[in-house]
Amino acid sequence: MADIDPKLATPTDLARNDTMTAADALNVALADCFAIYLKTKNFHWHVSGPHFRDYHLMLDDQAAQILGVTDAIAERVRKTGNTTLRSIGDINRRQQVADNDREFVSPDDMLAELREDNLKLVEALRRAREKAEEANDTATSSLADDWIDQAEERAWFLFEASRKG
Repeated sequence: MADIDPKLATPTDLARNDTMTAADALNVALADCFAIYLKTKNFHWHVSGPHFRDYHLMLDDQAAQILGVTDAIAERVRKTGNTTLRSIGDINRRQQVADNDREFVSPDDMLAELREDNLKLVEALRRAREKAEEANDTATSSLADDWIDQAEERAWFLFEASRKG
């Protein structure tokens, strides 16, 4: 992360160099959130089959939850005196979750892919939480616990919805 423009400086009692590492990790998680959000909406729009209604509604609910988290993550980065994502290109450079541009994805594959993506997001959020704890940023660490729990819940719902029998 480059030095912050003085016009964007945010007052904080946290050490800037320490929070930069946490902010970098949060920005990776944020990029993954946007990638998962768009993929979830893609699958919401293109799901088909006998479970259409259930999957369509679940994916819409999950997308809304993910989008809600994005603002909280970005604002936390700013509160610590750092800068956050600025563009689709910025997201693309940082995201660790792969996009899915396939013409057709079966509902089972959709659920499995989103489940794995949410578990990857859990890992990214845990790394960000660890970096925040190293920076003595307890607020970010506490918020990350909630974001981790939400991603774990989404993965669980996707797993249960994909079970057969």
